[in-house]
Amino acid sequence: MPSSTTKPPRIAVLADSDTRWKWGALTANRIAPGPSMEAASREDTQPRPALSGFLLRGRATPTARQLEEVGVRAESLREVTAVEFLRAMAEESYDIVVLALVGGGVQAMLHGLGRVWEGREKRPVVVTGYVGVVYEKLADGLLLRHGADLVLANSRQDAERFRAVYEGVGADASAVTEVALPFLGGDAYTGEHDPYTVVFAAQPSVPDNRRDRTYLLERLVRHARLHPEREVLLKLRSKPGEHTTHIEELPYQKLVQRLEPPANFRMVYGNMGEVLDRTDLLVTISSTAALESLHRRVPTVVLTDLGVREVLGNHHFVGSGCLASWDQLDDGHRPVPDEEWVGAQGVVADGSYAHAFDGARERITKLLDRPGGLPPLAPYYTPATAPGYLPGILARHHLGPDGTPLPGAPAADREPGPVRQIVRRAARGAYRHGVQRVAPVIRRMGEL
Repeated sequence: MPSSTTKPPRIAVLADSDTRWKWGALTANRIAPGPSMEAASREDTQPRPALSGFLLRGRATPTARQLEEVGVRAESLREVTAVEFLRAMAEESYDIVVLALVGGGVQAMLHGLGRVWEGREKRPVVVTGYVGVVYEKLADGLLLRHGADLVLANSRQDAERFRAVYEGVGADASAVTEVALPFLGGDAYTGEHDPYTVVFAAQPSVPDNRRDRTYLLERLVRHARLHPEREVLLKLRSKPGEHTTHIEELPYQKLVQRLEPPANFRMVYGNMGEVLDRTDLLVTISSTAALESLHRRVPTVVLTDLGVREVLGNHHFVGSGCLASWDQLDDGHRPVPDEEWVGAQGVVADGSYAHAFDGARERITKLLDRPGGLPPLAPYYTPATAPGYLPGILARHHLGPDGTPLPGAPAADREPGPVRQIVRRAARGAYRHGVQRVAPVIRRMGEL
């Protein structure tokens, strides 16, 4: 590739949800070879990467509203199947490919890309990682991502954990690269707003049952009643009928209808950074929003009301100084984060964050300039190491055990016509209706 200072790199991002598109696109801008973000901010003439976006067709394919809310622009953005994406990678030339997918999707694409790039003199650098806090399925998720040239870790702590897993199974751990969450930023908190604003950052799948979600909502509404001078906001990730990274069977919009909240309670959507601009206290169970809030030095609470449990993900915040209950918050408690813990999470507010991606950029530059090109992709999972696991993962994306498309795999040679688009939207709507309406009813009937 020509010098990164004279020609912007071409980057393809494949994402399967709105949050992963946000992570993938922002990461692409951060890791593009060139100056640090701090240097780039002082030089308007620095070339920006040429970004092509691909949205993997599925239940969580983001809507136009969700994409607009993310606010990341690409030169092109199209919806594709896995096979269509692989075809594009065979026909189009890129310097970097970012896989912003669940672990199974990453593994399938690694095998598929290995097949379409077979025998090619030069291939792109493949990058993957995690959208936020890694609190479950650590080994499973990491091994499904093994084989990428860079597996990004969002903190020093994550980098150490990732390497330990790879080395523990005898896999090459050299791809693990420490960076930070790409969407941390914004002005530091300077003091209370008028009115004082409490924000509860809801999560689509945590907790996952009606009782606990209703409890959290009732406590939020109670806090609003106890403090009528405060503005109390319920920050939601998606509107009814939309899906994000996880399935939301019991949307808060539906549960709140029975509670008759006071006038100082509101539900809000939009970019999390913009909401944090007016936040005085961020409350959550285990959302990555807590790291965004801590980065900006906004007082942040991770709730203990439902216990400190792995299934909730709040165990990740043990030692943070942020664990507290609604009773404590109602009485005026203000958390004080542990600086050592915060630093280990890659969350900083002293300016050094601007260089958090320097190592990744340097590594990518070396890989792109490697004489003779890069070696073939070599995932840990192969038909020899995981014969009872890998074929099923590949088949879900219509790929055979060797990474080639299966007969009858869905792939279109052109953009779908209006009728096909209508059918797809109707199918997604039916699926989401089944998840949010029918499934809970069946589950309750089964408990009778």
